[in-house]
Amino acid sequence: MKTILSILSFALIGLVAPGCHDLLHHPDNDPPAAPTGLRTATGDNFIELYWHDDRDPDVAGYNVYVSDTYGGRYEYVGTVHKAYYLDDEARNGVLYYYAVSAYDYDGNESELSNDVAYDIPRPEGYDVLLYNAGIASAQAGYDFSKYSVVSIDDQYADMYFVTGTPGPVMRVDDDTDIQDLGATSSILDISQAPLNGWSTVHEVPLVAGHTYVVWTWDDHYAKFRVSSISSGRVVFDWAYQLVPANRLLKKTPTGERHRK
Repeated sequence: MKTILSILSFALIGLVAPGCHDLLHHPDNDPPAAPTGLRTATGDNFIELYWHDDRDPDVAGYNVYVSDTYGGRYEYVGTVHKAYYLDDEARNGVLYYYAVSAYDYDGNESELSNDVAYDIPRPEGYDVLLYNAGIASAQAGYDFSKYSVVSIDDQYADMYFVTGTPGPVMRVDDDTDIQDLGATSSILDISQAPLNGWSTVHEVPLVAGHTYVVWTWDDHYAKFRVSSISSGRVVFDWAYQLVPANRLLKKTPTGERHRK
């Protein structure tokens, strides 16, 4: 009897509570407005989606869709009840386009969001240690494509930790470019590689807290952020874009172009 009374009490409260979808709710056939402000943030084998949480009171949740082209067929991948979705099925080096719809308590679904939102997950690593080539040359180079520390003599090494003038520097070969993008709070602060401004001497002084971008000899972009530095060793975090010639290193800005 206690359970039945509790249910009846709940029902009575629902009858007088404003804004609740209860016995006083009248079904409608009008879909809610499409979500706006869709944007992405990418990492290692995942993509995060965000959009404006300015939904109508009758919006019950959101459906998320993905495609391999902007104007292509979008397939349903999940439903959420807040303005955030984690696609942990995304894979490094693959381009994904996203769209989101809103649906109400009567099952009416909006059009797909108009924002251009796409991204490419990329591998990343943390707390990599390199030794100065004058101390341990076999542990002074780094190969982004193999995600590994290599010898300074390795033909596929993308950069080398050496002593320059006046102190420790990261050096690259003549067929590779490097640039200091300045102080950052995280390696994630740098979203994409620059178009110009590369070092003319193919080396940069290393400063703790600075993030650097490397344009490799085989046309890939990478970034690394120095967390600690001394004359004999450097520790850094890194991220690497698997798609050749693609400058995306963190996330893609949301555009204003509309879906046809």
